[in-house]
Amino acid sequence: MIDNQNTQNIKKQITLHPIHGVSLGPGDPDLITVKGLKTLQEADVIYYPGSLFRSGTKSSYSLSILEHYDLDPLKLKGFFLEMTLERKQAQKIYEGIYQDIKLDFERGLKVAIVSEGDLSTFSSFSYLLEKIKTDRLNIKLVPGISSFSLLAAQCQTPLCLQNDKVVILPRIQTEDELREAIMSFDTVILMKIKSVIDVIDNVISDANYQISYGEHLGTNNEFLASSWKDVKSREIPYFSIITIQK
Repeated sequence: MIDNQNTQNIKKQITLHPIHGVSLGPGDPDLITVKGLKTLQEADVIYYPGSLFRSGTKSSYSLSILEHYDLDPLKLKGFFLEMTLERKQAQKIYEGIYQDIKLDFERGLKVAIVSEGDLSTFSSFSYLLEKIKTDRLNIKLVPGISSFSLLAAQCQTPLCLQNDKVVILPRIQTEDELREAIMSFDTVILMKIKSVIDVIDNVISDANYQISYGEHLGTNNEFLASSWKDVKSREIPYFSIITIQK
C-alpha cells in the first residue's frame, strides 16, 4: 500500500509540459520564427522526420536545418519514412514514434516535433498530430514559412492580389487536370513535381504563362527560373516547386 502511495505521489509531482510542433521554414535556417527557435532551445527532446531510401541510406532535410541552431545533438531523435506511396511502413513508423513521444511527455519532458516548411502544409507532422489529439495530450503548434511563400519572395512575384484565386496541387496526374486548374485559378502552385514533369511540360511548354520555378529554396543549392526552357532540361530534385500564373 505504501509503495502504491509513493508511486502516486511521484506521478503527481511530474509537471506535464505541452508538446510543441515547430515549423522550421523551407530551408534557410534564419527563416524559423523567433518563437520556434526559443521552443527548440528549451526542449528536452526534439523529434525530426527524414527519408529512408531503397539503398538503406537515410537523409533528413529537417536535421540539416536543426544543425545550425547549436542544439545538443543528444536531444535530437529522427524517424525515417520510405520514399514511396505505399503507406504501411509509414503508418508503422508513425505509431512507433508516437509511443516514444507519449512516453517522453508522460515523463515530464519538454517535447518538440519539427517539420520543414509549415507543419500544417503537406507535413508528416499532421499524422502525429492526429494521434496526439486522439489521446487528448496538450499540444501547441508554431506555424512557419512555406516553400511557395519563399518562392514568391525570392522571385519578387505576388502570389495573389485583390480577388485572385490560388490553388495548391501536389503531384498533378493528368494534363486535363492541370489545364482545368489554370483555367479556374489565377495562380496554380505545383508541388511534388519530380515524377510528373512530363505532364507539366506538355501543358505549359508552348503556352504564354508566367512561371516561377525554385529548387532547394533557402539553401546554398537554390536555383530560380522564370523561363520553362531553363527548367525542363534540368534534373528535377524532390525539393522543387512551380507557380503558374496567367
